Amino acid sequence: MNESVIGLWAVLVIALFFIFLSGIRIVRPTHRGLVERLGRYRRFALPGFNWIIPVIDRLYQVNTTEQMVDALPQEIITNDNLNARVDAQVYFKVKSDEENVKKSQYNVNNYQYQIVNLARTTLRNIIGTMTLKSANSERSRINSELLKTLCSETSSWGIDIVRTELKEIDPPKDVQETMNKVVKAENEKIAAVDFATAKETEADGQKRAEIKKAEGIKQARILAAEGEAQAIRLVNEAANQYFIGNAQLLRKLQTLEVALKDNAKVVLPQGSELVNVIGELAGVVPIKK
Repeated sequence: MNESVIGLWAVLVIALFFIFLSGIRIVRPTHRGLVERLGRYRRFALPGFNWIIPVIDRLYQVNTTEQMVDALPQEIITNDNLNARVDAQVYFKVKSDEENVKKSQYNVNNYQYQIVNLARTTLRNIIGTMTLKSANSERSRINSELLKTLCSETSSWGIDIVRTELKEIDPPKDVQETMNKVVKAENEKIAAVDFATAKETEADGQKRAEIKKAEGIKQARILAAEGEAQAIRLVNEAANQYFIGNAQLLRKLQTLEVALKDNAKVVLPQGSELVNVIGELAGVVPIKK
C-alpha cells in the first residue's frame, strides 16, 4: 500500500514538474507580451521570465522595435497623364506601453499589411494630383503628406509612424529618354553660355590691356615732347642770355678773322674790348696796370 502511494505521488510530482516547464515563457527586451486566458485578455507580460497555465493561457509577443515595410512598386497616373512607377518605404514601431500594445493587437488586424495598403492608396491620391516633373522635384512634400496621412489614420492602432521615404518615381522608358535628352540639351546650352561669357571676359581683358598699353605709349610721348620743349626753352634762354648782348663784339671778331686771313697787320688800341676778346681766346689775360 505504501509503495502504491509513493508511486502515485512520484507520478504527480513529475506531472506537475512538466506542467511547470511547459508554462514557462521568456519575453525578450525587444518585445512585450499579452496573456490571454480562454480567449480573454488576462495581463501584460514584461521582458523576462513569465509563467502561464498551459492549455488555458496563451502569451502573444509583440515586437516594439522600429520596423520597415515596403509599399511595393505600383503604376500611378500623374496629372499630365503619364504612368509613373512609384515605390516607398514606411518606418514604424509599436509603442511599448500596455495600452498601445493591446491596441496593436485588438484594434487592427495585421497592422503591417494595413500600413502597406494605406501607404499605396495615399501615394496614388498625392501623386495623382501632380505632374511627373513636380513629383520628382517635390519628393520632400510627398514624404511629408504621406507621413501626415499615415499618422492620422493609424492613431488608434497603438503604433508610431517614424518616417516615410519615397524610393523611386520612374517615368516610362520613352519619357525617361526624352527627359534625358532635354537635360543634356539644357546642360550643353549652359556650357555654351559659360564658354561665350569666358571668351567675352577674355576679349574684354585684352581690350583693357591694349588701352592701358596705348595710354602708356601716349603718356611716354607726351613726357618726351615736354622734355624736348623744356630743352628748347633752356637753349633759347641761354641764347638770349649769352648772345644778344655780345652780338656786336661777335661781329668785330668776324671782321678781325677776315683781316688776319691775308696776314694783314692791324694796330689796335691797348684798352679796346677787342684786345681783351682776342686775349681771352688765346688764353692770355691782359696785365692790369
